[in-house]
Amino acid sequence: MKIYRLHQKQNLPITKQEAWDFLSDPKNLKVITPDYMGFHILSGADRPMFAGQIIQYIVTPVLGIKTKWVTEITHVIDGEYFVDEQRFGPYSLWHHKHFIKEIDGGVEMEDIIDYKIPMGIFGQLVHPILVKPKLKEIFDYRTKKLEELFGKFQSDRQKH
Repeated sequence: MKIYRLHQKQNLPITKQEAWDFLSDPKNLKVITPDYMGFHILSGADRPMFAGQIIQYIVTPVLGIKTKWVTEITHVIDGEYFVDEQRFGPYSLWHHKHFIKEIDGGVEMEDIIDYKIPMGIFGQLVHPILVKPKLKEIFDYRTKKLEELFGKFQSDRQKH
């Protein structure tokens, strides 16, 4: 059983509260997901995030195949981090930790995703040619979109 990890950090020139308000609102997931994925929330996004919240989506990750995805928000520390876990969907395991940390000039957002592909050895074979590049593409889009919405982070060295 192979478990993969995607680990990404992004700095934004906003307050911790602004970052939290945006990221902890499930409706904003559609904003930072590529349009071609056909992301549509079916239920569960009608209130602020809380532990135990179940959110149901429809996504079209590959080849135009619509897939139902059900996640549960399992942990929430207001303003600090939250965890979503897949309960039903395309992965055998999906455990996504979102951290927000204040830094000089803004915030650091960190995503750590541990995931497992179904279909045994076949899943392991398609991971490097299909799954991993698709996840990277989605998170690259997210990085770009967040910069469009909130601006590009400038470190002190870049400002001089």
